Parts: sequence; C-alpha cells; structure tokens
Amino acid sequence: MAIATVYWIPENIEWIFWLVIFIICAYLIAKDAPGRYFLHGLLVSIVNSIWITIAHIMLYTTYVANHPSWLAMNARMPLAEHPKRMMAITGPCIGVISGLILGVFAVIASKMVKRRTQVAP
Repeated sequence: MAIATVYWIPENIEWIFWLVIFIICAYLIAKDAPGRYFLHGLLVSIVNSIWITIAHIMLYTTYVANHPSWLAMNARMPLAEHPKRMMAITGPCIGVISGLILGVFAVIASKMVKRRTQVAP
C-alpha cells in the first residue's frame, strides 16, 4: 500500500483497499497469533505506518501530485511550511488510530475463526 497509494490508488477509493487489508490481517492474526489479538493488530498497524510514512516522504512530490486534498489539508495544519515533517509526525499517529481499529477487527475475527491446533513434538 505504501507504493500503491503514491502511484496508483486514488484517494477517493483508498479506504476500500484498507478495509480489505484490515479484514485479511484480522483473519491472519486471529488464525495464527498466540493470543493478545488486539495487541497484535495494534502493533501490525504501527509498524506498517512506519514504512508507509517513509515511502510517502521519500516519494513526496509524486504523492502530493496524486493527493491534492492532502496538500490542501496540510496548508491549514501546524508545520505547513514543513510538510515532510508533518507527515513524519502524523503517519505514526494514523498508525496508532488504524491499529486500534485493526485490534478490534482482530478480536472480532478471533471469535469467528477456528485456530490452528498445535501438534506437540
């Protein structure tokens, strides 16, 4: 998604891709995590936000060319004169917020998914 959101996925339908990713991640966490589903969801999103933020900063010119609403929103934010710094701050914050959502999805999925049984050696 880090690269796809820069080049190919328009911002008006990006949420659909994130919803699908959250559902898939929640399923995988519920199926394979050894418990603490909420924490796993939270941490997956935080780590994910780090490399997405790095990609968006590295590809800043292309990102803002394809996301004009982000540029308009940033103009009203603190650090408007330093948009890459603003990305570096807001990216992980969005990661925490999306992590809370993925955590809830993972807990819900854990109630619906049959876990793999571990075979003793």
